[in-house]
Amino acid sequence: MVIAKGINVNVPFCFKWLVDDLTNLQSSSSSASSVSEILTTSPEVALMSTSPFLLLLGYGLSRASTSFLQEARNATFAKVAQATIRKVGQSTFAHVHDLDMQYHLTSNTGTLSRTMERGTRSMSFVLNSMVFNVAPTILEVGVVTCIVNYTFGPEHALCVLSTIAAYVGYTIGITQWRTKFRRDMNKLENLGSGRVSDSLINYETVKYFTNESWEVERYGKVLRGYEEAALKTVSSLSLLNFGQNAIFSVGLTGIMYLTVSDIIAGDASVGDLVLVNGLLFQLSIPLNFIGSVYREVKQSLIDMEAMFKLRSTVPIVQDREDAVELEVKGDDMDIRFENVKFEYPSSTDRKVINGLTFDVKEGQTVALVGSSGCGKSTILRLLYRFYDPTGGKVLINDRDIREYSSSSFRKNIAVVPQDTVLFNDTILYNIRYGDLEATDEEVIEAAKKAKIHDTIMSFPQGYDTVVGERGLKLSGGEKQRVSIARAVLKKAKILFCDEPTSSLDSTTERNIMANLKEVGKSHTTIIIAHRLSTVQDADKIVVLKEGRVEEEGTHWELLRKQGMYKDMYESQQDGGEEEVLIDDGKLRGDDDDDDGKLKT
Repeated sequence: MVIAKGINVNVPFCFKWLVDDLTNLQSSSSSASSVSEILTTSPEVALMSTSPFLLLLGYGLSRASTSFLQEARNATFAKVAQATIRKVGQSTFAHVHDLDMQYHLTSNTGTLSRTMERGTRSMSFVLNSMVFNVAPTILEVGVVTCIVNYTFGPEHALCVLSTIAAYVGYTIGITQWRTKFRRDMNKLENLGSGRVSDSLINYETVKYFTNESWEVERYGKVLRGYEEAALKTVSSLSLLNFGQNAIFSVGLTGIMYLTVSDIIAGDASVGDLVLVNGLLFQLSIPLNFIGSVYREVKQSLIDMEAMFKLRSTVPIVQDREDAVELEVKGDDMDIRFENVKFEYPSSTDRKVINGLTFDVKEGQTVALVGSSGCGKSTILRLLYRFYDPTGGKVLINDRDIREYSSSSFRKNIAVVPQDTVLFNDTILYNIRYGDLEATDEEVIEAAKKAKIHDTIMSFPQGYDTVVGERGLKLSGGEKQRVSIARAVLKKAKILFCDEPTSSLDSTTERNIMANLKEVGKSHTTIIIAHRLSTVQDADKIVVLKEGRVEEEGTHWELLRKQGMYKDMYESQQDGGEEEVLIDDGKLRGDDDDDDGKLKT
């Protein structure tokens, strides 16, 4: 960089010497009419006449050398910069995955994606700007000022410094003023991105309620706000550019006036006028870049600020420094909820779990039943440690799960969620996600256990069928069975099923439950269920009410107790065992089968 700038500063000197030589040559051989006559006039004149050609050659070499050195610098630094950007982007992505459930529930996925994307892009720009623009320009300004001071005196140097100071000061001042417009643009861009993402993800819902025009108008309001902020940004940019050009023009006129005065006084040559003009114009290029670079760096710092704010977000749930690995010996995997209390951070006045105590012994199948809102799904989130209880303990093998590293016990829990979301990839990939090292044969075996293999083979691409975003190309039942296959493939000690057959028809439901019962022989299994017929064979049924255990026992034990379970069971029997569910203590019909059609 230093060598390149040194050679670059030499270019105006080549012009100065060229002009001076041509002026001297013209005065020494005014009677000659051609180059051949000049060369034969005298040895001194001949030597003088060759100097301009040598200077032109030097000028060309200087330009070429400067370009070569700059490109070599670019190539050398690019590897370092790109490696840094990759590491920061990757670590930011990892950090987002480490953030707790509460953060993701309250954040917009589209906004998060934009924040990460702009942050890494801005880091690339800042690194390139500092190395390729800011540092070289500061060096060049220093060198030019010293040369002008040494060659022409302090008045010329002061003129150069004053011009640069006014230019930089004006640029910073206007840019600071413009920053608020850019912040508004960023905010609205994030909002628009989030709304687009949210609307497209909920494509079916939009269609069901014919609200396309509402979604378009909602997005249009954001775009109109963005348009206004963008117009202010462009207008202020025009003001900035005009002011910069005016300041530079005044400075250039001033230093040329001083130089012309020196020429008239006989203290400088015509070549010196070319020199100061060349030096100042040479500064104009990086200064113009500095103006735009400062604007962009300012914007980039705003984008980076958002990314680093994201990176500085501390997860609510973290592993302790002294956390140990969960070591599973044989099939030993007991679970106990001990006087657990919990309320979500967004609604601290309502305890979702309130003094919950129950246990699941190794190899048992335990069913959790109760009306919606009684805390069944929250139990999964506490067991998986998406949240920590506000009171009590969740124990695995008689040890608080907070004493284990999260990864060590999570890898021992396989989950079949109620709402299955699949990756926009092949069926093979989605099932293999349960164990990324599984062979194709193991994937197929898991699919057979989930009763999805025959369905997959009926597709033209078989296991290579792409399921679409969030698995929308598959029916609800097909997605659920892919989810079950994925959980089976994980071969975890604990199997947690949150309504595993909620989207299946009666025949498939019976087959799946039979398979899960077989799989459960080598697992500690917890099943959340609304349809009591699916869990009658469970080793224990825990009936929940308002976040605590109302009663527990086997199916027949609970019927004999004449309590809440018996009331729920009789309600479902009266309404049709597979037609009625309990929801918030009320009956509702389960009117959709595997294909989303109404049952008859």
